[in-house]
Amino acid sequence: MSADKIVFLFDVDNTLLDNDRVIADLRRHLDREVGPERAQRYWAIFEQLRNELGYADYLGALQRYRSEHPRDPRLLTVSNFLVNYPFANRLYPNSLDVIEHVKQWGRAVILSDGDVVFQPRKVERSGLSEAVNGNVLIYVHKEKELEDVEQRFPAKHYVMVDDKLRILAAMKGIWRERLTTVWPRQGHYALDPQAIATYPPADLTLERIGDLVNYALPALLSR
Repeated sequence: MSADKIVFLFDVDNTLLDNDRVIADLRRHLDREVGPERAQRYWAIFEQLRNELGYADYLGALQRYRSEHPRDPRLLTVSNFLVNYPFANRLYPNSLDVIEHVKQWGRAVILSDGDVVFQPRKVERSGLSEAVNGNVLIYVHKEKELEDVEQRFPAKHYVMVDDKLRILAAMKGIWRERLTTVWPRQGHYALDPQAIATYPPADLTLERIGDLVNYALPALLSR
């Protein structure tokens, strides 16, 4: 497989899609369907599972919750809410335009963390999978899988767009000058002062993902 000149890698949650709003909707749904006390228990299980797995597993947490409340029929509504959520409505403005914009210079690839059911469903229902022509990679810890990324999408240079400075710094430490990092300041991770103080700045900082359509390739890569 010949290497592309450039490949653009996009995170999903709080990069292309407003995942904070998805979670806020889920919290309201849980409170309404199972009540605040059991909703609080669900989130406790969710955090425990995330610490064990290293990624968010909403459906896995629901399975564990079910083991504690096996006769609660309201669980079915929560499952249906997650699986059929209208993720396309939660894309940040101009997210799809940004993907189309960079495709004039190279391939666009979704590079995300997550489980093997809910995260692919999110990418599919949001329209992101179609936007990148099915080029979707989902790992447990994507920053540890760059060798596999290179094998699947070899390139001379990469551009990574992610809301987490931690991820961008980790990838920059491996790919170095072969990587341009882009940080849209969106979502709760991007506004965390401790993270901002801990990790080096990205090559390019944006206030919103849609701003990337204003950049030509030379300006983007000169960072």
